[in-house]
Amino acid sequence: MRILMVCLGNICRSPTAEAALREAAAEAEVDVEVDSAGTGAWHVGNAPDERMTAAADEVGLCLAGAARQVTSEDLGDHDLVLAMDRENLRDLRALSPPDLPAGRIRLFREFDPEGPDEDVPDPYYGGARGFADVVTMTRRTARELVRRIDAGEL
Repeated sequence: MRILMVCLGNICRSPTAEAALREAAAEAEVDVEVDSAGTGAWHVGNAPDERMTAAADEVGLCLAGAARQVTSEDLGDHDLVLAMDRENLRDLRALSPPDLPAGRIRLFREFDPEGPDEDVPDPYYGGARGFADVVTMTRRTARELVRRIDAGEL
């Protein structure tokens, strides 16, 4: 299964969700390919945000890669495209080709047992605690997503 994580700039939430999903899949020995991208182009080529990287490092989660902007081709090339919030979900749906299978683009926290109707909050302009909270919720959500993949529910 190929999964794409998407947030606004691809430097905070989506690279963290990407790393969390890689971690959860490796622990469960579930085969997934994971990537991330942003709906905006402001940070293309940049490494993940230093504050997000530091929060992830504190709990042993390694962020890597460089920001890139999502393309309509990405939507067709991935089995599941997970938006970090509703604004990005709307943008992804607007970008998607009309023949894209229903249910391919979804909200990431739909898989979070503690907040299935919630967005992953953007910590970029907030305090340091927000980065740690994003790490916690993405790891929890990634574990549940991997459990569902492994159970054949996706």
